[in-house]
Amino acid sequence: MNQNTALLVMDIQLGILGTFPNTEDVIKNITKAIAIARDKNIQIIFATLGFKNGAAEISPNNKVFSATREHIANINLEEFSKVHPALAQQENDIHVTKRRVSAFTGSELEVILRSKGIQHLILTGVATSGIVLSTTTEASDKDFKITVLSDGCADRDEEVHRVLTTKILLRHANVLTIDEWKNA
Repeated sequence: MNQNTALLVMDIQLGILGTFPNTEDVIKNITKAIAIARDKNIQIIFATLGFKNGAAEISPNNKVFSATREHIANINLEEFSKVHPALAQQENDIHVTKRRVSAFTGSELEVILRSKGIQHLILTGVATSGIVLSTTTEASDKDFKITVLSDGCADRDEEVHRVLTTKILLRHANVLTIDEWKNA
């Protein structure tokens, strides 16, 4: 296994994808990135948002989640958190459940990365302005090397995605297309 690198597939779960108007392209692209990672013997880690029944982890002070607390509290959380079936998780893949926007917050992600000696994170996911941005900045603060796959991410606002991948994320990460990463 490529010992120091992991591909993070973030929030590609049924409950979140259902709120996006068009996810077919990003799912197809992430499926391609997963195949490349498997060929390169890179660890794949799925990070999904999840809560306990009743969403007790959601504070009324949290602007992002408090508006949807009632909705989250009344849905099937197991179904909400399921990874999109097209991504075909395998036995050696790791799955972490996070409680906030960043893949690190409320999950065991950092412990897993440190225990496996992983120093380089390849990021994919939705939304670019949510989990990708938040995880990138936190990973940068934790001294990880970061690559964001621009066509392996999506946002509800295409202009926000463009600005993030061409200007903002470059402060913390290399931003490549999946084909550029494959050939690097």
